Amino acid sequence: MTTVSRGGAPGPADGGQPARSRVERLPGTARPPGSPLSREVLDGFADAFVVTDRAGLVTLVNAVTATLLPEVVPGTDLTACPVPALARAARAGAGGFDTEHGGRRLHGVRRDLADGRHAWYVRDVTEEHARVEALRVERSRTVFLARAGSRLGLSLQREQALRTATTLPVPHLADLALVAHLPFPPTGARPHWIRYAGSAPAPATGPLTGTLPGLAEALGGQPVDPAPWPDGEPGLAALLPPGFGRPGTVLASPLRGPGRTVGALVLVRRTGRAGFTRPDVELAREFAARAGAALGAAELYGEQVHLARVLQNSLLPPELPTVPGAALAGGYRAAGDRLRIGGDFYDVFPVPAGAIFALGDVAGKGVGAAVLTGRVRQSLRTLRLVEQRPLELMRLLNQALLDAPDAARRSQFATLLLGTLDAAPGGGCTVRIAGGGHPSPLLLRAGGAVASVAVGGMPVGALAAARFAEATFRLAPGELLLAYTDGVVEAHGGPGGREMFGEQRLRAALASAAGLPPDALVDRLLRTVDEWLDGQSQDDIAMLAVAAAPP
Repeated sequence: MTTVSRGGAPGPADGGQPARSRVERLPGTARPPGSPLSREVLDGFADAFVVTDRAGLVTLVNAVTATLLPEVVPGTDLTACPVPALARAARAGAGGFDTEHGGRRLHGVRRDLADGRHAWYVRDVTEEHARVEALRVERSRTVFLARAGSRLGLSLQREQALRTATTLPVPHLADLALVAHLPFPPTGARPHWIRYAGSAPAPATGPLTGTLPGLAEALGGQPVDPAPWPDGEPGLAALLPPGFGRPGTVLASPLRGPGRTVGALVLVRRTGRAGFTRPDVELAREFAARAGAALGAAELYGEQVHLARVLQNSLLPPELPTVPGAALAGGYRAAGDRLRIGGDFYDVFPVPAGAIFALGDVAGKGVGAAVLTGRVRQSLRTLRLVEQRPLELMRLLNQALLDAPDAARRSQFATLLLGTLDAAPGGGCTVRIAGGGHPSPLLLRAGGAVASVAVGGMPVGALAAARFAEATFRLAPGELLLAYTDGVVEAHGGPGGREMFGEQRLRAALASAAGLPPDALVDRLLRTVDEWLDGQSQDDIAMLAVAAAPP
């Protein structure tokens, strides 16, 4: 057994007998107090253990040292040993070092002993470092996917979703990202691409010519492995921005949307960057799955917006025709005013004798009410070809709504004013108007007096035996007829925000507008109601003003 003498060097004791070692408690060790500092004791350490004398020469090593630091043996000058990091730490008197040596990652710590000697503990931290690195990579992956999910979730427009899917992977996943996307709606046209590199101020776009490794498979919905960038392929130079450099590795992943593949994500790394590892491929495919879902959702949203726009265009108030003996103007506000469609409506249909006008309010709000509005208006446009008398026309409309599929289950109905305008020989026009449970229209006389035109009746489409009423009168020059929906009088606002606008305020506002042409009068009334609401939510509102023209 080799021991350490009091002077610090191993050797025999007096009289040729082994000297008893001075007992030392080594800092940071788990050695029991009183055990000798010996090779047998140190061999029990899990770490490499090196002891040097005051001159820096190695005097003692344990068995683990032979595995981790085979170059360090007794007698080695530690300041010049073949382990550079350890030699530098020994020369500088540093308290430790970190290095990679022999395929391992090592962490060393120095402890001072008596008589100027030192002990070096060297631990293999390869697995610990690998766990830390794996945790760092996983955290980076989680942060990237969380950021990507947040950004992609906000991309409701298709072009915005394409830009987000292209810009987010750079530089985390690649030096260049390209999305090859199929046209929407599908037309069979060639795919286009949108490309982004870190040095570019914004993504670029263009038609897809040529092919890349795995692109056809990715567009077909199949995942592929990374592949080298093909040299000499025609058409591929346009995919790279100027000054990008030599591409190295390409990874293509499908972008899957609801029910179909909407495109492919192509990631390109330069030659100087390491290729795609298996975790890189998994992360790229996870991102592509999220980007594909976002792009598919954006396409569905775009399709819904398109359908809503078509519906909106078909239901928005029409351009009013010229009617002999009368001047007309309409006003409209939809509840919420998002799609600008709702359940209140007005319409005017020219007929040989003059015109048929209608103003109504269907049950419900929003798109459901708008669909019924469209059914009522289209039914009126058709039925007026066979019947132009208001009362008879309303009866036909009532039967048509009741005959519609599932009419009883939907319980949808409408209140309606339906009238005709016929030019009178002495100026103005004759008005014949039928009521279907709608608020009575108001008649503004030339002197500013306001009166109601009582028509009454029952809602249209509610009962097969519904009864309707009719009134006939002459609208003289200077007079005006105002038909409106209940959203006007039921508008809640005012000083407390809860008071109804009411018919009396409407009458007063109408009287104050006497003498104005119909379009100016309607604008003033709508502005008055808007001021009463003061930005609060509202019901649908529709108005139709008919003024008698002078001879």
